[in-house]
Amino acid sequence: MSKRLRSSEVCADCSGPDPSWASVNRGTFICDECCSVHRSLGRHISQVRHLKHTPWPPTLLQMVETLYNNGANSIWEHSLLDPASILSGRRKANPQDKVHPNKAEFIRAKYQMLAFVHRLPCRDDDSVTTKDLSKQLHSSVRTGNLETCLRLLSLGAQANFFHPEKGNTPLHVASKAGQILQAELLAVYGADPGTQDSNGKTPVDYARQGGHHELADRLVEIQYELTDRLAFYLCGRKPDHKNGQHFIIPQMADSSLDLSELAKAAKKKLQSLSNHLFEELAMDVYDEVDRRETDAVWLATQNHSTLVTETTVVPFLPVNPEYSSTRNQGRQKLARFNAHEFATLVIDILSDAKRRQQGSPLSSAKDNVELILKTISNQHSTESQDNDQPDYDSVASDEDTDVDTAASRANRQKLLGKDDN
Repeated sequence: MSKRLRSSEVCADCSGPDPSWASVNRGTFICDECCSVHRSLGRHISQVRHLKHTPWPPTLLQMVETLYNNGANSIWEHSLLDPASILSGRRKANPQDKVHPNKAEFIRAKYQMLAFVHRLPCRDDDSVTTKDLSKQLHSSVRTGNLETCLRLLSLGAQANFFHPEKGNTPLHVASKAGQILQAELLAVYGADPGTQDSNGKTPVDYARQGGHHELADRLVEIQYELTDRLAFYLCGRKPDHKNGQHFIIPQMADSSLDLSELAKAAKKKLQSLSNHLFEELAMDVYDEVDRRETDAVWLATQNHSTLVTETTVVPFLPVNPEYSSTRNQGRQKLARFNAHEFATLVIDILSDAKRRQQGSPLSSAKDNVELILKTISNQHSTESQDNDQPDYDSVASDEDTDVDTAASRANRQKLLGKDDN
């Protein structure tokens, strides 16, 4: 962390002292107990990072600190600030409350249901409201007022909105103005650094043109965030983007199993996926990497003199209601992969991401991602059948790279070579 937390900082959810985690997309600091609930909600609700035991991109941490210090939590607890809320019996959690059900119910209401967020007057056409909010966001990002932009995003403004009159996105505006913290916030909520404006220029182009070289370099990192994180997970290194190296493909220590027919079949199925399905699989594997690495940090930082109950464990990726049931089932099955199986899948995804970006021809296919997961998970059918407890520790690293966000998946489309159709 760039600086030590001040003693005055408290958990945004229960006001407990010395919060040690952050919810990146909410702009809040949270304690261990509340973090356990955040983790169970899934990354589409809250992306958590440890403040001291996880490396941070400096400007990402600065963005979260700025939001916290400027009262971002009041966005998520707006109606609770009304004295009338006390009379109605509504209150936030306190440090003495039990995690379950008290803190858990409050946190779900606050972040999942958005029960306390200020609501706009209802309109007949919600898309009009979203468009208006997005236009306000487009104008606001040229300033340093992060909390205003977070409030607009919380109400439904689209971070990757293409302004029909201006011919660009909010990230183009922030990059041209050199607003690096706004760029971090927009990226967390889905802004794509590779999007071209009406003149064919990307936010990276505008950052470099304006002499904002730190911002330009950071935008490139964000654009390759998925593959950078997967590579770092296996080998502890990131590509040197400044020198044109955008991919690292780690090698298995024991490559003999990679030659099996099942492994070849799995790789062939992966290569024949449509770009859309490949993107989904890559994003799901990214989320599983984050779950495993966060688990490692979680176990390393907990007080082991206290019994760790099942309620603090996140054994597989939580359900994302925006995904199909088939995709959610496939995401959860990733937790059953042992270290070698999962590493094989990660390497295959990195290799194919590089191939797709470089424009190698793809065969048409309608293969289901579930077939790939099933094939890879059967590679070691001759081994012990007790694979329900994956070997996290032999693969997972206590270190982390640039955080991904459930909302920032759009910035992967250019990287992974999205279909034109």
